[in-house]
Amino acid sequence: SAKSAGNLLCGGGRLSFYFQDIILPSTIQQSTDLLRMFLLNRTACLPLFLLLWACNSTPPPSPTHSATPTATPLEDPRWAALLAEYDRFFSDSMRATGTPGAAVAIVRDSQVVFCKGYGLRASGRPDSVDAQTVFRIGSLSKGFAAVLSAILVKEGDLAWDDPITCHYPHFALQDSEQTQRVTITHLLSHSSGLPYHTFTNMIEAGYDINTIVDYFKRVKLCGKEGEIYCYQNAAYSAIEEVMCGATDHAYQDLLEAKLFKAIGMNRASCTYAALMAEPNKAYPHNQTGMGWLSTDISDKYYQTAAAGGVNASAADMAQWLLLLLGKRPRVLTNEQLAPVFQPRVRTYDERRHFGEWAKPKTAYYGLGWRILVQGNDTLAYHGGYVNGYRGEIALDRRHGIGICVLFNAASPLAPRSIPAFFERYRRLFGDELI
Repeated sequence: SAKSAGNLLCGGGRLSFYFQDIILPSTIQQSTDLLRMFLLNRTACLPLFLLLWACNSTPPPSPTHSATPTATPLEDPRWAALLAEYDRFFSDSMRATGTPGAAVAIVRDSQVVFCKGYGLRASGRPDSVDAQTVFRIGSLSKGFAAVLSAILVKEGDLAWDDPITCHYPHFALQDSEQTQRVTITHLLSHSSGLPYHTFTNMIEAGYDINTIVDYFKRVKLCGKEGEIYCYQNAAYSAIEEVMCGATDHAYQDLLEAKLFKAIGMNRASCTYAALMAEPNKAYPHNQTGMGWLSTDISDKYYQTAAAGGVNASAADMAQWLLLLLGKRPRVLTNEQLAPVFQPRVRTYDERRHFGEWAKPKTAYYGLGWRILVQGNDTLAYHGGYVNGYRGEIALDRRHGIGICVLFNAASPLAPRSIPAFFERYRRLFGDELI
């Protein structure tokens, strides 16, 4: 954005300066959060930020957004305070990091308490993000594949311990005995024995899943099924062929009928054509020396939709969170959802994914979800990135709280967005959550 002139009163004197949409924090918590954002943002002017912070001037009003927060009235005034403070934090951080656009959905029990868009669908254009703006959600798509599997288990088409070859005979690993032992739970927990990101490069190159699976037999396995966590995109997407073999329906059709339509995700889709036809969509951005610049939407990963092909708005993701919290029992009850969130295999890269979280945690992978365990509390979480879009989602099923944040850029605000919410929750409600 263009530089603007301004003046700052500090220590009784007046200092002239230039700023690029820099805002001043209104609380110590916001000051800390914004400093972290600046440290992560390569284009930010850190010395100027520190000067502004030290002077502790009154902040200007938050930027105008496309829609006011939509919320169901809450009896507890602490929730109103929490949402107002988080809205300020998010608005300020969007400005501080120069993030082009984002949208947030928050649910509590059976209520959507916050659903709002921030910023622009594409930099340099006037269209604002709102709660209905559609984003690509990247690896947040993996949770949909796991929950769709739970629906098919409920309906009797699948069982969690079904061998993959029972429904998808084409699946084969280098070890023929292990091939027969790998089950749906191994596939969805990244513990089939294939090494880290096996043939993700072939997805990037546009190959379909059946072609990629042909190459699995050439790969030396890194361990026995169920024992070692190694994140996958290609192998994970084999669940699409498993479902097709069990039901005679394409994965995209199952997802549309049994999830999107069933729970009211009215703008959600899982094809490139559907996103391109959507008039209210966010465009991806790349960071350059001139700031965030919009770029083209790619068709990559739509051929492996279970791994990263879902498109959705914040309003859609609010409905998704309600299902995950067990508030859509006609689709799935809490008991039927429980296997999805059961810790399956220990992960050992916690700092990479959870460096912004306040407390150390033991991390596992469930089925399509990362599971953070701290004492008696468990948080389900996942992050996603694809084609310049970034997404974050987390839920505490015991306390009935869920949050999802979608970005049209790989903003430094992304890893901070959900920890910042739960930190504010703890400060207002006590140490009731992780």
